[in-house]
Amino acid sequence: MNRAKLIAATAVAALGLTACNERGASGGGTSRICTPFAEAANAQGVSTPAPGAPGAAPIATDPASALDDCLHRWGYALAASADPADQAAQASVAACVPYIARWNQQGLTAGGPGGAAPSGTETAPSLLTGQPTNPMAEHYNYAHGRALFYVVQARAGKCAAPRTMPGAAARP
Repeated sequence: MNRAKLIAATAVAALGLTACNERGASGGGTSRICTPFAEAANAQGVSTPAPGAPGAAPIATDPASALDDCLHRWGYALAASADPADQAAQASVAACVPYIARWNQQGLTAGGPGGAAPSGTETAPSLLTGQPTNPMAEHYNYAHGRALFYVVQARAGKCAAPRTMPGAAARP
């Protein structure tokens, strides 16, 4: 009797797992979910989005876009590691710390309401959680979330690592 229940439970679990795999028995990822890098999109003649739009190439004067590009590149490059996704994402964030600092610095020099210089540490309720937070903490939270997304995206889609990394010369 117990053996019959075990076989039935195993069959139900197997059916459930196959139902989750929309690609059937291929077992592979789909590169359709991969986000192209700016130079790859340009080389293929793909039109790139307008500056500031999602997927746009980073602008030298936009530290948030430069950070996103760094996280994208490091997330894809480190996705091939055997480490858990969260550790690969943490490593990506660590590699991009100068970009986070630049973004935080921009926030400090931007000027607050009435022209007052913000300290970057004023607390206000988060628009997502309602918990007290500040811009610098939210920049870090954003970076970690994006890095984790890029690592998981690269693994799921079996996305290729970038040809260049932030601050490095292009590979031949």
